[in-house]
Amino acid sequence: MGVAQRSRRWLVPVTTAAVVAGVGALGPVVADASPNLPGITAQELLVKVQTAKVDGLSGTVRSDADLGLPAIPGAPAGSQELTEFLSGQHTARVAFASPDKARISVLDSQAERVWTTDGKSAWAYDSSRREAVKLTVPAHKTKPAKPEKALPESYDPQAVAKRFLAAIDPTTKVEVSGTEKVAGRDAYKLRLVPKSDKTTVGSVTVAVDSKTWVPLDVTVMPRTGNDPALELGFSSVSFDVPSASTFTFTPPPGVKVTDKKVPSKAEPKRVAPRQAEPKQVEPRKADPKKPGTAKADEPTLIGEGWESVAMIRGANTSGLTGNGPLAQLLAKAPTVQGSWGKGKVLTSKMVSALITDDGRVFVGLVTPDTLQAAAAKAPR
Repeated sequence: MGVAQRSRRWLVPVTTAAVVAGVGALGPVVADASPNLPGITAQELLVKVQTAKVDGLSGTVRSDADLGLPAIPGAPAGSQELTEFLSGQHTARVAFASPDKARISVLDSQAERVWTTDGKSAWAYDSSRREAVKLTVPAHKTKPAKPEKALPESYDPQAVAKRFLAAIDPTTKVEVSGTEKVAGRDAYKLRLVPKSDKTTVGSVTVAVDSKTWVPLDVTVMPRTGNDPALELGFSSVSFDVPSASTFTFTPPPGVKVTDKKVPSKAEPKRVAPRQAEPKQVEPRKADPKKPGTAKADEPTLIGEGWESVAMIRGANTSGLTGNGPLAQLLAKAPTVQGSWGKGKVLTSKMVSALITDDGRVFVGLVTPDTLQAAAAKAPR
């Protein structure tokens, strides 16, 4: 299921991954005794992860996220799901069948949320709102809708793992740090340690299945502190291909259904052109950065790897003025300024954000100084 494309890569610096909502009482994934597996080098394991492919899988995914973000009581409508992305313990049941079928079922506060696609259409259902959205492929399309076009990729440990693997460059130490049991399966532990002091990420450990080479668990440690900022992984998993009926959806009686076409999504613009991906998975060398441009509703990525920053133009900052909770939070944030202009900086143990007076938002898993340096390079 981890074939999510680059169309949402800008989300990684913002959320790191994990949008699974629901049953926090189930607790974190517990690893068994370390299995005895044949030796493998980090380079060999990287290649196997990047080329891993399965015809289908199903299982339960759990996440435990603590990015150190402040609580915002009385936050406006629509912000609740964002909070879920960034904090708490959550559980979801997932299924995937190659090439284009996927389903995610979430239970949260007695409400059910479902995202599913059978390759021709996709559904998004929220029982608490009694609403469902049906996405269909435009008539001129010749290929069925892919799961990543309709489903949040952060439910997928493989997609999240590959995003961190994509950040590997000469500033990253990569090693196989041992073995463990995850969801009853033997796995290698691949550990990535950024050498850069501009990122808030201390290390990322990916548990890789020793037979399918699919990432089963991702653990992100902050640069400071001893507790994980994020753990996302399978508590149970099967690599049998689910039946076609798994991906069908019929809205319950009385549910409001809205029909939409799958929107076309452009690739986020980068400040510098990317080099072609190497045939073998090797550290990528950074290129000199030259500011680029992006549409108002698209993010611009500034920098590479661990130091990448997402800039969003024309962000809706209406909630940041007046006496609302967001405005009160921002009022307490320090004011900074430079050649890029003036703005406010919000920080946590993992995520930093810079909101400028001209309506731009810079966000990433980086230090505040790195955000300001990115703002200085960014196009107006």
